[in-house]
Amino acid sequence: MNFDIVTLFPEIVESFFTSSIMAKSVQAGSVSYNLVNFRDWAQDKHKTCDDAPYGGGAGMVIKPEPLGRALDAIGAKQKRVVYPSPSGRPFTQEYARELSREENLVIICGRYEGIDQRIIDLYVDDEICIGDYVISSGEVAALVVVDAVYRLLDGVISGESLVEESFTDGLLEYPHYTRPETYCGINVPTILLSGHHARINQWRLRKRLEKTLLNRPELLDNAELDEFAKRIVTELKPYVAKGTEKDGCDQGD
Repeated sequence: MNFDIVTLFPEIVESFFTSSIMAKSVQAGSVSYNLVNFRDWAQDKHKTCDDAPYGGGAGMVIKPEPLGRALDAIGAKQKRVVYPSPSGRPFTQEYARELSREENLVIICGRYEGIDQRIIDLYVDDEICIGDYVISSGEVAALVVVDAVYRLLDGVISGESLVEESFTDGLLEYPHYTRPETYCGINVPTILLSGHHARINQWRLRKRLEKTLLNRPELLDNAELDEFAKRIVTELKPYVAKGTEKDGCDQGD
């Protein structure tokens, strides 16, 4: 997959593509990237890329001309173009999976009050909201999308890890432990030391259901649960409602 990142601040993005697992993916050829500074397409002597909004109001707006020229230069109309924006559709794991099937993805990094609506009308296929909050850096939002998408590509992350992650099947992930066995007086749950894989899997499922019920109960509305999982949820609900999940839900520790 190729990512075209269209930004005023390519230096913010560059280090992400040259570090950690992403760097390995680039070296392996699973991912390629192109950082496009649309200031290079501004034609006045000051390289102006923003202006005051028509109709008045606070802040500045990204001008359409330099951004449009940059998008034309990379053939954006023949690719899927994403614009992270608080006004967009909620970004979910399933949405990331959909985008991971694309060969080319263009991501526009907004700034200030946003970009001129005509760019959205002419070029953007997806306005994506990464959460119900506002941040100043479109580059940070773009990297959230990139990170969620590229890790779903074949060979980047092991299939086993992806299967057990939060949101994969509508549930949050279970807690993890590693050495040492005791830390600050807290022991690793004994079930994880037992070697009894069937019981460990049951414990992990219970913990996933517990965490989902506590933190994101709305996810259970669409989760595909078998009868065993439904029975666990029924058992957990009274403890969660009373705020006694530590006593009631840690069975198997």
